[in-house]
Amino acid sequence: MSVKTLKGDDRLPIYQRLADTLMMEITNGQRRPGDRVPSENGLAEDYGISTGTARQAVAELVDRKVLERFHGKGTFVRRPNFDQSLFRFFRFRSNTGEAIIPQSRILKRTIEPAPSYVATRLEIEEGAEAINMSRLRLVDNEPLLAEEIWLPVTLFREFLDMPAEDIGDLLYPIYDNACNQLIAQAEEDLTVEMASPEIRRLLRLNEPTPLIVLERLAKSYSGQPLEWRRSRGTAEQFRYKTQIR
Repeated sequence: MSVKTLKGDDRLPIYQRLADTLMMEITNGQRRPGDRVPSENGLAEDYGISTGTARQAVAELVDRKVLERFHGKGTFVRRPNFDQSLFRFFRFRSNTGEAIIPQSRILKRTIEPAPSYVATRLEIEEGAEAINMSRLRLVDNEPLLAEEIWLPVTLFREFLDMPAEDIGDLLYPIYDNACNQLIAQAEEDLTVEMASPEIRRLLRLNEPTPLIVLERLAKSYSGQPLEWRRSRGTAEQFRYKTQIR
């Protein structure tokens, strides 16, 4: 069997070049979330390196949360699940008390010039064309979240043209399947503000109400910004749960 060639700068340590090679394969879709990667012995054999060097490379990607290990099963490309983060901040329950993923209702999906605050986060030129989407998240047809979402049009043209009925409650699988853009990491900021008249209308609020505002910048495995969104929900729906060890 022929030995595979490591990518990257040959001045770097071999374990780093292997980590970069695996990262490149994940970024370009050769390895997908949920795929099992070869064992450290297998990687060592594939690339003609020592098992210890392969172990260093895998450990680095595990530390970076690109790979995850399961005892007795092996090492896999990590499956991010960012919709779960909403459950850390907001209570989404049906009339029966069951925790559920909120429904999605798209109100607007157009191309607009990116304002400065969006352009900065998405690392595009101010005024560059971007997709601006407004949507509601609902439980039992009651609106609980109002969302503003921006996407670089150059990466998400197919999403812009999709029929609304083909877009489900979760956007990230659509980004992946329709646009080949995989969300792999995100930064989130939490703030508080009073509901504007527009948000009060969308959320059916009768009086000025404090809101929790969750801003998220979602990125690819390589760190390229792919989506910026701002989700607003009432403070009475707010919760925060974390685990400290």
